[in-house]
Amino acid sequence: MSKTTILYSCVDEEITRYEVDVEGATLTRRETVKAPSFVQYAWPHPSKRWLYVTTSNRGPGLPADHNHMSAWAIDSSTGALSPHGEPVKLVQRATHMCVHPSGEYTLNAHNIPSPRVSVHRLNADGTIGELVEQPIGLDAGIYPHQNMVAPSGRTAVVVDRGNAAHGGKAEDPGALRTFAFDAGVLSGRQVVAPEGGYGFGPRHIDFHPSKEWMYVADEKRSRLYLFRMPGDTLEDKPAYTCDTLADRANEKPRQLGGTIHVHPNGRTVYMANRADYKVDHEGRKVFGGGENSIAVFAIDPVTGEPKAIQHADTHSYHVRTFALDPTGKLMVAASIKPMDVREGSGVSHVAAALSVFRVRDDGTLDYVRKYDVDTSAGRTQYWMGIVGLD
Repeated sequence: MSKTTILYSCVDEEITRYEVDVEGATLTRRETVKAPSFVQYAWPHPSKRWLYVTTSNRGPGLPADHNHMSAWAIDSSTGALSPHGEPVKLVQRATHMCVHPSGEYTLNAHNIPSPRVSVHRLNADGTIGELVEQPIGLDAGIYPHQNMVAPSGRTAVVVDRGNAAHGGKAEDPGALRTFAFDAGVLSGRQVVAPEGGYGFGPRHIDFHPSKEWMYVADEKRSRLYLFRMPGDTLEDKPAYTCDTLADRANEKPRQLGGTIHVHPNGRTVYMANRADYKVDHEGRKVFGGGENSIAVFAIDPVTGEPKAIQHADTHSYHVRTFALDPTGKLMVAASIKPMDVREGSGVSHVAAALSVFRVRDDGTLDYVRKYDVDTSAGRTQYWMGIVGLD
């Protein structure tokens, strides 16, 4: 069990450390450090000695010319961050990054202007090493949104979200793309795109800790899929498909599926439902409806089938990231921006927040409290994660 648990919250270029009291379900804010530009994603080294952070001066869909990955040393007793070596320039904004289970490589997914995956070696001292050249013509799809490495370390999965139909433009199909991973070099294996990828908008995946099961969050349709993955080979269609919304009949525009995590004990899987649809009300833009929740699914231990058992209100709007502590006793969900909300004849302002839940033995969530996060002047709480220190 980790002696110290730390939460890192990123608002634009600022990374703030919070001490986590798992038993008390409290967060204590500590110092803030600044990354080279706006944080896009971050991932701890398996040793928990370093945190790797990707940054960009632009958000989704915008041209960016200041893109980096940086290493931060994690103080072993407090979790405080300090720069560790020089930031490494990335040719494009990274939508997602992860560290290989061996701790020897980082993988970054990029989509605009050129879909690709970049791989860097990590030096023995935790600093970022050289870029690993990839084969010419490696196909990362239309819109790589995430890349993950299977627990075996032999296979990387690129989650190709595609794009929903918009403004008269037809839908771009989505897919799951697997690649063999050998000494940092990727080579194509599979493209799994049920129904040709139309109506399939995978955003994030997570792996079961002990079974050959991969759970997939569909952003376009707010669905959860289970794909079996025997021997690191994906089956060509999901074994199970589940609706993640509590009330599909009340679905509104801008209802999106989000992040997905399997509980460390493998008995529960969680997926975020996020909504930020706005309507006009007396000259103000206010929340127009939709579900902001963590959908909780019990996992059948034999088949892997997920069955909905709860939809826990996040008490905030548009949760982009959430995380469990290493013991699986606590969850924190991070919303990206504030929202004005109608309450009777008035309008209340709900700040971006860190929402804290206790996790029961059956995997269901009990909301405890939330901590407001300052996202004034158009800033965004874009990433949040929890690290347990030994």
